[in-house]
Amino acid sequence: MSLANISAVLIVRDAEASLAATLDGLKRFGEVVIYDNGSKDKTVEVARRYPNVAVHQGEFSGFGPTRNKAARLAKNDWVFSVDADEVPDEALLDAMDKLPLDEPKAVYAVERQNYFLGKRVKHSGWGSQWLVRLYQRGSHGFTDVAVHEKLELREGEATVKLGGTLKHSPMGDAGDFLVKMHRYTMLKAAESTKTYHPAIILLKTLWAFIRSYILRLGILDGWRGVLISVSEANGVFYKYMVIYSKRGGN
Repeated sequence: MSLANISAVLIVRDAEASLAATLDGLKRFGEVVIYDNGSKDKTVEVARRYPNVAVHQGEFSGFGPTRNKAARLAKNDWVFSVDADEVPDEALLDAMDKLPLDEPKAVYAVERQNYFLGKRVKHSGWGSQWLVRLYQRGSHGFTDVAVHEKLELREGEATVKLGGTLKHSPMGDAGDFLVKMHRYTMLKAAESTKTYHPAIILLKTLWAFIRSYILRLGILDGWRGVLISVSEANGVFYKYMVIYSKRGGN
């Protein structure tokens, strides 16, 4: 029963709308650690309904550092890092449950399938992703960055792919999409050191749209592809314009 020796760990904020579905999917774990960083909705109330959930609250210090902080709160050394808008299917749970967990340096990747407003998105840069999510916290941790964190691997280390999938449904509506886009954009702006002239920023914005909608075949995702591609372009535009404005652009 490997799931008894794995702690599912989530960092959450204002996740009331999606958290119950995620926690329903994690009922087979002996421990689920919730690290809440400032929710103003009923996220904590929802989390406390589940007997296998331990709720902790604290500050957000960027996604990488906060994931590592949350992992240290777990009772088990093996950690399954999951988000509050992701749900593992039974095949993935079965695959984890069969693992021997006898090699501390082993790392395991899961296939995440992205859904947007009720439909799976296969293009626009949102196709299936293999993400390293199961690891031993004494041997590995997430990169120390504010956004787009990933598990750090040493040279020569390989990941083992697990069966099953992780269903990712990040937005309940287009409004959620805009809110999350703004949050990620501001985190990226705070972390970036590059400043560009507005003319260059416009070219980068146009390229971001072309890359998502044309090169990554967002056109095949219908109106969802349009929304994703425009959002990608807006994120680039506002990230660099925020940096430019803060550094004395005239």
